[in-house]
Amino acid sequence: MAKATEQKQTLNSTVAVKETKLQIREVVPTATTYGEDNRHSLTRRSDVAMVVLRAMCVAVSAVAVSLMVTARETSMTTLYGFEFQLHAVWSLSDSLIYLVVVSSATLLYSLVQLVISGTRLMKKSPVIPTRSQAWFCFVADQILGYAMVSGGSAALGVTNMNRTGIRHMPLPNFCKSLGFFCDHLALSVVSALFAFLLLAVSSLLDVLRLSRHC
Repeated sequence: MAKATEQKQTLNSTVAVKETKLQIREVVPTATTYGEDNRHSLTRRSDVAMVVLRAMCVAVSAVAVSLMVTARETSMTTLYGFEFQLHAVWSLSDSLIYLVVVSSATLLYSLVQLVISGTRLMKKSPVIPTRSQAWFCFVADQILGYAMVSGGSAALGVTNMNRTGIRHMPLPNFCKSLGFFCDHLALSVVSALFAFLLLAVSSLLDVLRLSRHC
């Protein structure tokens, strides 16, 4: 009778162990699937954010270029009782030309990236599929971002000088007579600096993508 009881307890223990193993085997795939789904969801959100940033950078860079190349105005001003004609054109300043060049490069780069990223997103494939492409986007975003902030800073100096004149020299506030020209310069500079911020955020997403590829 005792042996039968021991055999029954052993059989029950074996069945309990098998049930426990079965439960573990059922839980592990479920946890793995949840982790994969969560990772896929984060990657998808990152891809959508990248496409949105590219689209915004295209729009802002286009605004910066268009405002700058249309910054031209002819007006009259008075200095010491004499009337002078002022003719302001963006192409007369090297700083403004530099801003147009870097804004155009950013516009072209962002447009190409938008087309590629948007196409991959619609096909439900990764926007940046390889580590080498992630490195390329990171370096390009960094270079163009610093170029935009340097161009915006240089153009900001020209815009500020037009508004305040030059100390110790009898130069007036030209923006009183060239309001259209100065407003276009100011808005173009603001757009360029905003494009820099967008490129900086894109660089952060590139870093996150590189960390996932590690």
